[in-house]
Amino acid sequence: QVQLVESGGGLVQPGGSLRLSCAAPVSIFRISIMGWYRQAPGKQLELVATVTSGGSTNYADSVKGRFTISRDTAKNTVYLQMNSLKPEDTAVYYCNAASPALRHYWGQGTQVTVSS
Repeated sequence: QVQLVESGGGLVQPGGSLRLSCAAPVSIFRISIMGWYRQAPGKQLELVATVTSGGSTNYADSVKGRFTISRDTAKNTVYLQMNSLKPEDTAVYYCNAASPALRHYWGQGTQVTVSS
């Protein structure tokens, strides 16, 4: 079973920053579009950001200019740098790998809470 291992969530005050990390098996990482999704209480899962193997990125409008997704090929790891966090960013964040065969792999989720 493919495992994506996430880390980096926690509690932060509004305006603060956090960085999420997600390590994937090399066989999946190198061929997949890597992304982050989030799910807030009572809401549907939503796309936050994606990055292709070539480095092209895509962001939800709600996080543009505040979040940055990147991938480190040497470490088979994708990052989500989150700055200027808002209470509405509070959610469980999930790492995702979408392979060319349209298979999706998920991390276990990490809680991000933005509160004063």
